[in-house]
Amino acid sequence: MALKLIDHGSKEYQEMVELRRTILRKPLGLEFDPKELEREKEDILIGCFEDDKLEGCCLLTKTDDKAIRLRQMAVLSGLQGKGFGRVLMQFAENIARDRGYKTITMHARKTAVGFYQKLGYKVSSDEFLELSIPHYIMEKDL
Repeated sequence: MALKLIDHGSKEYQEMVELRRTILRKPLGLEFDPKELEREKEDILIGCFEDDKLEGCCLLTKTDDKAIRLRQMAVLSGLQGKGFGRVLMQFAENIARDRGYKTITMHARKTAVGFYQKLGYKVSSDEFLELSIPHYIMEKDL
């Protein structure tokens, strides 16, 4: 398993967009807005590869000088529960820490709260709807 940063607009980035579309958007009947993807030029794009095949990804968006937000965490359906998400999260946390961030926040789907809690994240909001599904704000000090 290889973890690496992905360049916006690259072939790997296109694979990342497609993975996120398949795992996160299509089940909700949603697509990406081109403007949304354009804004990702400023984000830290992370991929998890096995034999040059993208199997998981996430991105980090700066919220301020001390905090960064995890977004768009996706792992191929057949690989969920096999440690790819945990490894991706550890890598993302290390990148954020190395770049001087003190906190990671996220809008976690209700179904994923337990996964993030096992990694030390705490719920810091009431439940809310985002993209028509229940979410919680979660955070972790680095």
